[in-house]
Amino acid sequence: MEKQQNEERMLRTQLGKSKLVVVKVGASSLSDDQGNLDLNKINSICVEISGLMRRGKSVVLVSSGAIKAGKAIMSDTLKNGELPSLQAFAAIGQVLLMESYRDIMAGKGYRVAQILLTWDDFRNKTRLKNLINTLRTLIDHGVLPIINENDTIAVEEIKFGDNDTLSALVAVHLKADLLIILSDIDGLYTGDPSNPSSKIISYVPEVTSEIEALASSKHKGFGGMKTKLKAAKLVSASGIPMVIAKGDSGVLERIISGDAVGTIFGVGGQKCQ
Repeated sequence: MEKQQNEERMLRTQLGKSKLVVVKVGASSLSDDQGNLDLNKINSICVEISGLMRRGKSVVLVSSGAIKAGKAIMSDTLKNGELPSLQAFAAIGQVLLMESYRDIMAGKGYRVAQILLTWDDFRNKTRLKNLINTLRTLIDHGVLPIINENDTIAVEEIKFGDNDTLSALVAVHLKADLLIILSDIDGLYTGDPSNPSSKIISYVPEVTSEIEALASSKHKGFGGMKTKLKAAKLVSASGIPMVIAKGDSGVLERIISGDAVGTIFGVGGQKCQ
C-alpha cells in the first residue's frame, strides 16, 4: 500500500510538467437537466482551459454534447430512436456547441477550431498524418482544437461509440503528456457510486481484469466507466497517464497542480522519471 501511495504521489507531482494535455468533456458536463447547453458550465470549462493555455500548456478538447443539444430543441419534430434523427440532432447541435465555445473562448482571447472524426481517419495512414499535422499547426498557433465524433455521417461500422476512446486515440497519436476525462462522477469506485459503502479508487497502477470487473454489467452506466477503462488501457500502453474526475469548477487546475483529485491511472508499468 505504501509503495502504491508513493507511486501515485510521484505520478501526480509530474502532471504539472505536462506540455500537451487532452481534455475530454461529456455531454452531462455541458447541459442542463432538459438537455439544453448550459452556458455557465461551458464558460467554467473554458475558464480552466484558457487558464492552462496562459500558463503555456497546449490543450486539445474532445467535446461531446452535439446530439443532446440538438435533441433538446428538435425532439418534438424528429423521432428520437431512429439513426437518421440522431444524425440530424448531431448536425443541429454541433453548430450550437461550436458557437458557444467560439464566443466564450473569444472573450478570453483565444480562437477555436472544429474537427469531426470517424474511425476511418485513424485507419487511413494519409488521413491520420494530415489530421496530426493539422492539429499540431493549430496548437502551434495558439488555437484550441475542439474534436467530436462525426455523428452526422457515422454508421455502425465506423462509429467510435464514445468520445472516451476518441480522446485516447487523439492523445496517443499526438503523443500527449496527459489525458483528463471529465465525468459526472468523481472517479472509479469500488462499487455503485450511489452506495455509501463504495469508495473512490485514487490510483490504478494497471487496468487488470479485477479493475475491469468494476465496470461490469452490475455497475453499467455509472459515468460510462467501461469505455473510460478502455481509454485508460490505450493511453497507458503509450506511457500517458490519465485522470478521471468530476467536472467541477477548478478541477483542471487542481489536477495539474498534483492534488489528489479523481482517479489517476499509471503508465503501463513504466517507472516514474
